[in-house]
Amino acid sequence: MPSISPELLAILVCPVTECHGALEQHDERLVCVRCGRRYRIEEGWPVLIPEEAEPPEES
Repeated sequence: MPSISPELLAILVCPVTECHGALEQHDERLVCVRCGRRYRIEEGWPVLIPEEAEPPEES
């Protein structure tokens, strides 16, 4: 499983203009704690493109 360094994770936020929530790593995704969008990690790099994000999981 690719892992994002704690130093990088500390400065990353959701790129959606109206959100900018903190991101947490869950398996091979970064998940926004505010809006719930899920961003994939490819070869150790987060893909923070809102149009390519997975929608929040249904509760």
